[in-house]
Amino acid sequence: MFLSRIRADGATDRSPWGSFWFAPVGIRTSSGVRVTPASAMTLPDVLACVRVLAESFAIMPFELYKPKASGGRTKERTHWLYKLIEKAPNRFQTPYEWRMMLQGHLALRGNAFCQIIANRLGEITELLPLHPDRMKIELLDNGDYRYRYIDQNGNTITYSRHDIWHLRSLSDDGYMGLSLITLACQAIGEGLSMQDYSTRFFANDAKPGGGWIEYPGGFASREAKQQFRDSWQDLQGGSNRGKVAVLERGMKFHELGLTNKDSQFIEARGAKTTEIARIFRVPPHKIGDLSKATFSNIEQQSIEFWTDTMIPWARLWEYSLCFNLLGPDSDLEPDFDHKPMMRGDGAARATRITQLVQIGVMTRNEGREEEGYDPIAGLDEPLQPLNLAEDSARARR
Repeated sequence: MFLSRIRADGATDRSPWGSFWFAPVGIRTSSGVRVTPASAMTLPDVLACVRVLAESFAIMPFELYKPKASGGRTKERTHWLYKLIEKAPNRFQTPYEWRMMLQGHLALRGNAFCQIIANRLGEITELLPLHPDRMKIELLDNGDYRYRYIDQNGNTITYSRHDIWHLRSLSDDGYMGLSLITLACQAIGEGLSMQDYSTRFFANDAKPGGGWIEYPGGFASREAKQQFRDSWQDLQGGSNRGKVAVLERGMKFHELGLTNKDSQFIEARGAKTTEIARIFRVPPHKIGDLSKATFSNIEQQSIEFWTDTMIPWARLWEYSLCFNLLGPDSDLEPDFDHKPMMRGDGAARATRITQLVQIGVMTRNEGREEEGYDPIAGLDEPLQPLNLAEDSARARR
Protein backbone atom coordinates (compact mmCIF):
# COMPACT_ATOMS: atom_id res chain seq x y z
CA MET A 1 0.00 0.00 0.00
CA PHE A 2 1.32 3.44 -0.96
CA LEU A 3 1.13 6.48 1.27
CA SER A 4 -0.63 9.23 -0.63
CA ARG A 5 0.48 12.82 -0.13
CA ILE A 6 -2.82 14.02 -1.51
CA ARG A 7 -4.94 12.20 1.04
CA ALA A 8 -2.56 12.61 3.97
CA ASP A 9 -3.50 16.08 5.07
CA GLY A 10 -5.87 15.42 7.97
CA ALA A 11 -5.03 16.25 11.55
CA THR A 12 -5.44 12.58 12.53
CA ASP A 13 -3.24 11.15 9.78
CA ARG A 14 -0.04 9.78 11.36
CA SER A 15 1.79 9.03 8.15
CA PRO A 16 5.06 10.87 7.41
CA TRP A 17 3.08 13.41 5.35
CA GLY A 18 0.21 13.91 7.77
CA SER A 19 -0.35 16.87 10.03
CA PHE A 20 -0.68 14.86 13.23
CA TRP A 21 3.00 15.10 14.17
CA PHE A 22 3.11 18.85 13.58
CA ALA A 23 -0.14 19.87 15.30
CA PRO A 24 0.23 21.47 18.77
CA VAL A 25 -0.55 19.20 21.70
CA GLY A 26 -2.78 21.81 23.28
CA ILE A 27 -3.61 22.54 26.88
CA ARG A 28 -5.88 20.32 28.98
CA THR A 29 -8.26 22.62 30.82
CA SER A 30 -10.06 22.20 34.12
CA SER A 31 -13.16 21.08 32.20
CA GLY A 32 -11.19 18.11 30.86
CA VAL A 33 -11.10 19.40 27.27
CA ARG A 34 -7.78 19.77 25.48
CA VAL A 35 -7.76 23.12 23.65
CA THR A 36 -5.78 23.73 20.45
CA PRO A 37 -6.34 26.34 17.72
CA ALA A 38 -7.98 23.63 15.59
CA SER A 39 -10.32 22.43 18.35
CA ALA A 40 -11.14 26.01 19.37
CA MET A 41 -12.37 26.68 15.82
CA THR A 42 -15.05 24.00 16.29
CA LEU A 43 -16.70 26.34 18.80
CA PRO A 44 -19.03 28.55 16.69
CA ASP A 45 -18.27 31.68 18.75
CA VAL A 46 -14.51 31.37 18.17
CA LEU A 47 -15.01 30.56 14.49
CA ALA A 48 -17.25 33.60 14.06
CA CYS A 49 -14.79 35.93 15.83
CA VAL A 50 -11.82 34.73 13.76
CA ARG A 51 -13.81 35.07 10.54
CA VAL A 52 -14.92 38.61 11.46
CA LEU A 53 -11.33 39.71 12.18
CA ALA A 54 -9.81 37.98 9.15
CA GLU A 55 -12.43 39.02 6.62
CA SER A 56 -12.74 42.57 7.94
CA PHE A 57 -9.01 43.10 7.62
CA ALA A 58 -8.87 41.51 4.16
CA ILE A 59 -11.34 44.03 2.69
CA MET A 60 -9.44 47.13 3.87
CA PRO A 61 -7.97 48.98 0.86
CA PHE A 62 -4.18 49.32 0.90
CA GLU A 63 -2.29 52.38 -0.29
CA LEU A 64 1.39 53.30 -0.28
CA TYR A 65 2.13 57.01 0.12
CA LYS A 66 5.19 59.17 -0.38
CA PRO A 67 5.30 62.52 1.49
CA LYS A 68 5.75 65.67 -0.62
CA ALA A 69 8.19 68.38 0.39
CA SER A 70 5.44 70.99 0.03
CA GLY A 71 3.09 69.04 2.28
CA GLY A 72 0.61 66.29 1.65
CA ARG A 73 1.55 63.02 0.03
CA THR A 74 1.22 61.14 -3.27
CA LYS A 75 0.22 57.55 -3.99
CA GLU A 76 2.99 55.17 -5.06
CA ARG A 77 1.30 52.42 -7.07
CA THR A 78 4.33 51.25 -9.07
CA HIS A 79 6.37 50.24 -6.02
CA TRP A 80 6.97 46.53 -5.41
CA LEU A 81 5.37 46.69 -1.95
CA TYR A 82 2.08 48.03 -3.33
CA LYS A 83 2.04 45.29 -5.95
CA LEU A 84 2.67 42.66 -3.26
CA ILE A 85 0.01 43.75 -0.82
CA GLU A 86 -2.68 44.91 -3.24
CA LYS A 87 -2.09 42.90 -6.44
CA ALA A 88 -0.27 39.57 -5.96
CA PRO A 89 1.57 38.58 -2.75
CA ASN A 90 2.74 35.29 -4.28
CA ARG A 91 2.09 32.97 -7.21
CA PHE A 92 -0.60 31.00 -5.36
CA GLN A 93 -2.92 33.43 -3.56
CA THR A 94 -4.96 36.52 -4.21
CA PRO A 95 -4.37 39.48 -1.88
CA TYR A 96 -7.71 38.82 -0.18
CA GLU A 97 -6.93 35.15 0.48
CA TRP A 98 -3.41 35.95 1.67
CA ARG A 99 -4.43 38.74 4.05
CA MET A 100 -7.35 36.73 5.41
CA MET A 101 -5.06 33.75 6.08
CA LEU A 102 -2.36 35.76 7.87
CA GLN A 103 -4.87 37.72 9.96
CA GLY A 104 -6.50 34.42 10.93
CA HIS A 105 -3.10 33.13 12.07
CA LEU A 106 -2.62 36.28 14.12
CA ALA A 107 -6.06 36.09 15.72
CA LEU A 108 -5.70 32.42 16.68
CA ARG A 109 -2.01 31.98 17.34
CA GLY A 110 -0.60 35.48 17.82
CA ASN A 111 1.98 34.96 15.05
CA ALA A 112 2.05 34.94 11.25
CA PHE A 113 5.08 34.06 9.10
CA CYS A 114 6.01 34.56 5.45
CA GLN A 115 9.13 33.50 3.61
CA ILE A 116 10.67 36.46 1.80
CA ILE A 117 11.59 35.87 -1.86
CA ALA A 118 13.64 38.69 -3.43
CA ASN A 119 15.23 39.34 -6.83
CA ARG A 120 18.78 40.44 -7.61
CA LEU A 121 17.84 44.09 -7.18
CA GLY A 122 16.77 43.47 -3.60
CA GLU A 123 13.10 43.92 -4.42
CA ILE A 124 10.76 41.48 -2.70
CA THR A 125 8.82 39.55 -5.33
CA GLU A 126 6.90 37.07 -3.17
CA LEU A 127 5.74 36.54 0.40
CA LEU A 128 5.02 32.83 0.92
CA PRO A 129 2.99 32.06 4.08
CA LEU A 130 4.31 29.44 6.51
CA HIS A 131 2.12 27.72 9.10
CA PRO A 132 2.79 29.02 12.64
CA ASP A 133 2.36 25.56 14.23
CA ARG A 134 5.42 24.32 12.31
CA MET A 135 7.66 27.28 13.16
CA LYS A 136 10.05 27.63 16.10
CA ILE A 137 12.51 30.35 17.07
CA GLU A 138 16.05 29.33 18.01
CA LEU A 139 18.16 31.78 20.00
CA LEU A 140 21.83 32.07 19.02
CA ASP A 141 24.87 32.65 21.20
CA ASN A 142 25.48 36.11 19.70
CA GLY A 143 22.04 37.32 20.86
CA ASP A 144 20.44 36.98 17.45
CA TYR A 145 17.87 34.34 16.53
CA ARG A 146 16.79 32.25 13.57
CA TYR A 147 13.74 30.27 12.51
CA ARG A 148 13.40 26.50 12.24
CA TYR A 149 10.50 25.24 10.13
CA ILE A 150 9.24 21.68 9.65
CA ASP A 151 7.84 21.16 6.14
CA GLN A 152 5.20 18.68 4.99
CA ASN A 153 7.84 15.97 4.50
CA GLY A 154 9.12 16.27 8.05
CA ASN A 155 12.33 18.02 6.99
CA THR A 156 13.66 20.87 9.14
CA ILE A 157 14.49 24.05 7.22
CA THR A 158 16.53 26.78 8.89
CA TYR A 159 15.86 30.40 7.96
CA SER A 160 17.82 33.45 9.01
CA ARG A 161 15.94 36.29 10.67
CA HIS A 162 16.10 38.28 7.42
CA ASP A 163 14.48 35.49 5.37
CA ILE A 164 11.23 35.57 7.33
CA TRP A 165 8.63 38.29 7.68
CA HIS A 166 7.23 37.76 11.17
CA LEU A 167 4.02 39.45 12.27
CA ARG A 168 3.52 39.14 16.02
CA SER A 169 0.76 40.39 18.27
CA LEU A 170 1.08 41.10 22.00
CA SER A 171 4.32 39.50 23.19
CA ASP A 172 5.95 39.01 26.57
CA ASP A 173 9.47 38.23 25.31
CA GLY A 174 9.75 40.17 22.04
CA TYR A 175 10.29 36.99 20.01
CA MET A 176 6.89 35.27 19.79
CA GLY A 177 3.39 36.68 20.02
CA LEU A 178 0.97 35.38 22.64
CA SER A 179 -1.84 33.15 21.44
CA LEU A 180 -5.34 34.18 22.52
CA ILE A 181 -6.32 30.51 22.42
CA THR A 182 -3.61 29.68 24.95
CA LEU A 183 -4.36 32.66 27.19
CA ALA A 184 -8.12 32.03 27.18
CA CYS A 185 -7.97 28.23 27.10
CA GLN A 186 -10.10 27.82 30.25
CA ALA A 187 -12.97 29.92 28.87
CA ILE A 188 -12.79 28.22 25.48
CA GLY A 189 -12.52 24.78 27.10
CA GLU A 190 -15.64 25.52 29.12
CA GLY A 191 -17.45 26.53 25.94
CA LEU A 192 -16.37 23.30 24.22
CA SER A 193 -17.58 21.29 27.23
CA MET A 194 -20.96 23.04 27.14
CA GLN A 195 -21.22 22.35 23.41
CA ASP A 196 -20.39 18.68 23.98
CA TYR A 197 -22.99 18.44 26.75
CA SER A 198 -25.59 20.11 24.55
CA THR A 199 -24.86 17.69 21.71
CA ARG A 200 -25.25 14.65 23.97
CA PHE A 201 -28.38 16.18 25.54
CA PHE A 202 -30.17 16.57 22.22
CA ALA A 203 -28.89 13.21 20.99
CA ASN A 204 -31.00 11.83 23.85
CA ASP A 205 -34.16 13.53 22.48
CA ALA A 206 -33.55 16.51 24.82
CA LYS A 207 -34.34 14.32 27.83
CA PRO A 208 -32.06 14.61 30.86
CA GLY A 209 -31.77 10.97 31.78
CA GLY A 210 -34.61 8.81 30.53
CA GLY A 211 -36.44 7.99 33.78
CA TRP A 212 -36.83 5.43 36.53
CA ILE A 213 -38.88 2.28 37.04
CA GLU A 214 -41.05 1.70 40.07
CA TYR A 215 -41.23 -1.98 41.14
CA PRO A 216 -43.47 -2.92 44.07
CA GLY A 217 -41.59 -6.16 44.63
CA GLY A 218 -37.89 -6.90 44.89
CA PHE A 219 -35.24 -8.62 42.84
CA ALA A 220 -33.84 -11.91 44.02
CA SER A 221 -30.26 -10.66 43.85
CA ARG A 222 -28.10 -7.74 42.79
CA GLU A 223 -27.14 -9.65 39.65
CA ALA A 224 -30.81 -10.07 38.69
CA LYS A 225 -31.40 -6.36 39.13
CA GLN A 226 -28.39 -5.52 36.93
CA GLN A 227 -29.51 -8.05 34.35
CA PHE A 228 -32.98 -6.43 34.17
CA ARG A 229 -31.42 -2.98 33.85
CA ASP A 230 -29.12 -4.09 31.01
CA SER A 231 -32.05 -5.74 29.24
CA TRP A 232 -34.11 -2.54 29.52
CA GLN A 233 -31.27 -0.47 28.09
CA ASP A 234 -30.88 -2.84 25.13
CA LEU A 235 -34.61 -2.83 24.34
CA GLN A 236 -35.31 0.88 24.87
CA GLY A 237 -31.99 2.62 24.24
CA GLY A 238 -29.98 3.54 21.15
CA SER A 239 -31.83 2.84 17.88
CA ASN A 240 -34.75 1.32 19.85
CA ARG A 241 -35.51 4.61 21.63
CA GLY A 242 -39.20 5.48 21.32
CA LYS A 243 -40.49 1.94 20.89
CA VAL A 244 -43.38 0.70 23.02
CA ALA A 245 -42.25 -0.79 26.32
CA VAL A 246 -44.00 -3.76 27.98
CA LEU A 247 -43.74 -3.87 31.79
CA GLU A 248 -44.67 -6.76 34.04
CA ARG A 249 -45.22 -7.44 37.77
CA GLY A 250 -46.80 -4.05 38.48
CA MET A 251 -43.82 -2.04 37.23
CA LYS A 252 -44.38 1.65 36.37
CA PHE A 253 -42.08 3.88 34.31
CA HIS A 254 -41.60 7.50 35.48
CA GLU A 255 -40.07 9.91 32.95
CA LEU A 256 -37.73 12.59 34.28
CA GLY A 257 -38.58 16.16 33.32
CA LEU A 258 -36.36 19.18 32.79
CA THR A 259 -35.17 20.94 35.92
CA ASN A 260 -34.82 24.70 36.22
CA LYS A 261 -31.06 24.26 35.85
CA ASP A 262 -31.53 22.39 32.56
CA SER A 263 -33.92 25.07 31.30
CA GLN A 264 -31.35 27.81 31.99
CA PHE A 265 -28.63 26.04 30.03
CA ILE A 266 -29.27 28.12 26.91
CA GLU A 267 -28.77 31.30 28.96
CA ALA A 268 -25.39 30.00 30.12
CA ARG A 269 -24.35 29.37 26.53
CA GLY A 270 -25.45 32.89 25.62
CA ALA A 271 -23.24 34.32 28.36
CA LYS A 272 -20.33 32.28 26.98
CA THR A 273 -20.88 33.89 23.55
CA THR A 274 -20.41 37.34 25.08
CA GLU A 275 -17.28 36.20 26.91
CA ILE A 276 -15.67 34.77 23.76
CA ALA A 277 -16.50 37.97 21.85
CA ARG A 278 -14.84 40.01 24.61
CA ILE A 279 -11.66 37.91 24.35
CA PHE A 280 -11.32 38.74 20.64
CA ARG A 281 -12.57 42.32 21.18
CA VAL A 282 -15.43 41.79 18.74
CA PRO A 283 -18.86 43.35 19.38
CA PRO A 284 -21.36 40.54 20.07
CA HIS A 285 -23.69 41.70 17.29
CA LYS A 286 -20.89 41.01 14.80
CA ILE A 287 -21.13 37.28 15.59
CA GLY A 288 -24.91 37.15 15.61
CA ASP A 289 -25.69 37.96 19.27
CA LEU A 290 -28.27 40.76 19.13
CA SER A 291 -29.47 40.41 22.71
CA LYS A 292 -27.96 43.75 23.74
CA ALA A 293 -28.06 45.55 20.41
CA THR A 294 -30.59 48.28 19.66
CA PHE A 295 -31.31 50.49 16.66
CA SER A 296 -29.78 53.42 18.53
CA ASN A 297 -26.45 51.82 19.44
CA ILE A 298 -25.67 49.23 16.78
CA GLU A 299 -24.24 51.82 14.36
CA GLN A 300 -22.02 53.23 17.11
CA GLN A 301 -20.87 49.72 18.01
CA SER A 302 -19.97 49.10 14.37
CA ILE A 303 -17.87 52.28 14.30
CA GLU A 304 -16.18 51.33 17.58
CA PHE A 305 -15.32 47.94 16.08
CA TRP A 306 -13.24 49.66 13.42
CA THR A 307 -11.68 52.28 15.70
CA ASP A 308 -10.98 50.00 18.70
CA THR A 309 -10.37 46.61 17.06
CA MET A 310 -9.39 46.86 13.42
CA ILE A 311 -7.24 50.03 13.51
CA PRO A 312 -4.83 48.45 16.06
CA TRP A 313 -4.50 45.40 13.78
CA ALA A 314 -3.92 47.68 10.79
CA ARG A 315 -1.22 49.62 12.66
CA LEU A 316 0.50 46.35 13.57
CA TRP A 317 0.72 45.46 9.86
CA GLU A 318 1.78 48.97 8.81
CA TYR A 319 4.63 49.28 11.30
CA SER A 320 5.82 45.77 10.50
CA LEU A 321 5.83 46.55 6.76
CA CYS A 322 7.89 49.68 7.43
CA PHE A 323 10.36 48.11 9.82
CA ASN A 324 10.84 44.64 8.29
CA LEU A 325 10.25 45.07 4.55
CA LEU A 326 10.81 48.72 3.62
CA GLY A 327 13.48 49.37 6.22
CA PRO A 328 13.68 52.19 8.77
CA ASP A 329 15.38 54.52 6.25
CA SER A 330 12.45 54.49 3.81
CA ASP A 331 10.13 57.49 3.72
CA LEU A 332 7.20 55.53 2.27
CA GLU A 333 4.07 55.21 4.39
CA PRO A 334 1.90 52.07 4.14
CA ASP A 335 -1.76 52.62 4.98
CA PHE A 336 -4.71 50.25 5.39
CA ASP A 337 -7.68 52.55 4.94
CA HIS A 338 -10.57 51.92 7.32
CA LYS A 339 -12.54 55.04 6.42
CA PRO A 340 -14.69 53.44 3.66
CA MET A 341 -16.09 51.02 6.24
CA MET A 342 -17.10 53.84 8.59
CA ARG A 343 -19.14 55.96 6.18
CA GLY A 344 -22.53 54.76 7.40
CA ASP A 345 -25.68 54.66 5.26
CA GLY A 346 -26.36 56.70 2.14
CA ALA A 347 -27.91 59.65 3.97
CA ALA A 348 -25.05 59.86 6.47
CA ARG A 349 -22.43 59.69 3.72
CA ALA A 350 -24.16 62.41 1.70
CA THR A 351 -24.35 64.70 4.73
CA ARG A 352 -20.69 64.13 5.60
CA ILE A 353 -19.42 64.77 2.06
CA THR A 354 -21.61 67.83 1.67
CA GLN A 355 -20.30 69.39 4.87
CA LEU A 356 -16.66 68.64 4.03
CA VAL A 357 -17.04 70.06 0.52
CA GLN A 358 -18.81 73.21 1.70
CA ILE A 359 -16.10 74.13 4.21
CA GLY A 360 -13.32 73.40 1.70
CA VAL A 361 -11.81 70.36 3.42
CA MET A 362 -12.65 68.14 0.44
CA THR A 363 -12.96 69.02 -3.25
CA ARG A 364 -16.05 68.02 -5.16
CA ASN A 365 -14.08 65.49 -7.21
CA GLU A 366 -12.68 63.95 -4.03
CA GLY A 367 -16.24 63.51 -2.83
CA ARG A 368 -17.17 61.88 -6.14
CA GLU A 369 -14.14 59.58 -5.93
CA GLU A 370 -15.10 58.49 -2.42
CA GLU A 371 -18.50 57.39 -3.73
CA GLY A 372 -16.99 55.66 -6.76
CA TYR A 373 -17.87 58.28 -9.43
CA ASP A 374 -15.53 59.51 -12.16
CA PRO A 375 -14.07 63.03 -11.79
CA ILE A 376 -15.53 65.97 -13.69
CA ALA A 377 -13.43 68.80 -15.14
CA GLY A 378 -13.51 71.96 -13.09
CA LEU A 379 -14.31 70.35 -9.74
CA ASP A 380 -10.75 69.99 -8.44
CA GLU A 381 -10.61 73.30 -6.57
CA PRO A 382 -11.90 73.50 -2.98
CA LEU A 383 -14.84 75.75 -2.26
CA GLN A 384 -14.37 78.71 0.08
CA PRO A 385 -17.38 79.77 2.19
CA LEU A 386 -18.09 83.51 2.06
CA ASN A 387 -18.13 83.85 5.83
CA LEU A 388 -14.63 82.32 6.00
CA ALA A 389 -13.10 84.29 3.12
CA GLU A 390 -10.72 87.19 3.71
CA ASP A 391 -12.38 90.56 3.94
CA SER A 392 -12.10 92.01 0.41
CA ALA A 393 -11.36 95.52 1.61
CA ARG A 394 -8.60 94.30 3.88
CA ALA A 395 -7.23 92.25 1.00
CA ARG A 396 -7.10 95.36 -1.24
CA ARG A 397 -5.22 97.33 1.38
